[in-house]
Amino acid sequence: MATATGAHTAKVSMPTLSGFVVGSMIGAGVFSLPAAFAGATGVAGTLIAWAIAGAGMFTLALTFQHLAVRRPDLDAGIYSYAKAGFGHYAGFFAAFGYWASACVGNVFYWVFIMQTLGALFPALGSGDTPLAVVLASAGLWLFYVLIRRGVREAAAVNRVVTIAKVVPIVVFIVLCLTVFDPAVFAANWSGAGDGDGLFDQVRATMLVTVFVFIGVEGASANSRHARSRRDVGRATILGFLSVLAVFASVTIVAYGVLPRAEIAALAQPSMGGVLQAVVGDGGAVFVGGALIVSVLGAYLAWTLMAAEVLLMAARSGDLPRFLQRTNAHDTPVGALLLSTTLVQVLLVLSLFAQNAFAVALDLTSALALIPFFLSAGYALKLGLADRAAGDGSRGELLIAAVATVYTGFLLWAAGGAYVLLALLIIVPGTILFVIGRREQGARVFRPAEWVVFGLAVAGAVVAALLLATGTIAL
Repeated sequence: MATATGAHTAKVSMPTLSGFVVGSMIGAGVFSLPAAFAGATGVAGTLIAWAIAGAGMFTLALTFQHLAVRRPDLDAGIYSYAKAGFGHYAGFFAAFGYWASACVGNVFYWVFIMQTLGALFPALGSGDTPLAVVLASAGLWLFYVLIRRGVREAAAVNRVVTIAKVVPIVVFIVLCLTVFDPAVFAANWSGAGDGDGLFDQVRATMLVTVFVFIGVEGASANSRHARSRRDVGRATILGFLSVLAVFASVTIVAYGVLPRAEIAALAQPSMGGVLQAVVGDGGAVFVGGALIVSVLGAYLAWTLMAAEVLLMAARSGDLPRFLQRTNAHDTPVGALLLSTTLVQVLLVLSLFAQNAFAVALDLTSALALIPFFLSAGYALKLGLADRAAGDGSRGELLIAAVATVYTGFLLWAAGGAYVLLALLIIVPGTILFVIGRREQGARVFRPAEWVVFGLAVAGAVVAALLLATGTIAL
């Protein structure tokens, strides 16, 4: 029997929470890293880029850990942090932006799977043919049925899939190390042959890291299922460090196998081309299979997180009541159905798109960075308040400050066009916020929120005009 609040909350262990983090972060992106980095820089730039991105995202992971312990009453992660720090409408911005990010990213995942299979079955084309959309839709609703059966069951599948997709990546790293050529690695040290300075090379790689690190909040988004609040923070740190090691290793070992120019010219997934150079044609097939498993696992994790965020926002009165519904298995069926429906609509629209899914990757990052920035800002606000009261530590305040600056920088680096497109998605969704607030008999906007809403509307109008004039092309 369905309930608005859930008869019980399924509890999961710290390793399972870590699996949410790893499963969310390891998706399609890792398989494209060798060419993506080699096209921008050499070994030196890659090491610097991972050091900067790793340090920045590590402060964000530490921020989530601190917030999980500091505010154990906040069970919806990025949504509840944004709301607690900056009000109801900011909470909606975080929840809806994060949800939209997951949905857009999940559409890309299905198209990417069909595109990978298209190498064997030409009728699937680039993942945007009618047959590809039909097969992707079948997979979409199959996962809907799986997740409806319960968080515990979906989490168990996620654990298996996480192991299944990490093992092939570790095999790739080990096999590359067996043929690692120090002379080739040394020749790939510098990327200055393209005429760009080291700073420009590193900057060109920073946007690559944004998409692959989305998912670091996996444990936080599912924190209501944690056996212990401390498990949330530990799972976030453990998952992040594990994935950072994997990402950095995949990019670095490739430089010891092939010249940089050859790596940069490889078709995606470029991990397949590198492994093909090591073990022959079977390497590309092996990577293709691992990619499909990896993407399906990431899809499962992202769908769980997106549904959880909508559920908690609805329970807090910031979204309509129908999104509060859970079934006897503690699955947020209302939120899950809305998420699956949106992905289905976007899959159909992909039949008419040209570059929409290249844009979708950057748009996914921009949408996710909004709740990241608000969460880090709330941690900074708490840190300042604690220090003013004579509590807290300077270290926690410094970490929150760095996380806030870093996520703000990434929003800027994503480009104004993508921030405007994010507003074009979020602003129409405000109608759900209005419905939810009115169902509660609560005031919709406070004075400051009217200002934020007005600015957001202005940004959305600008985005629409830029699309209409062709200044922004999809």
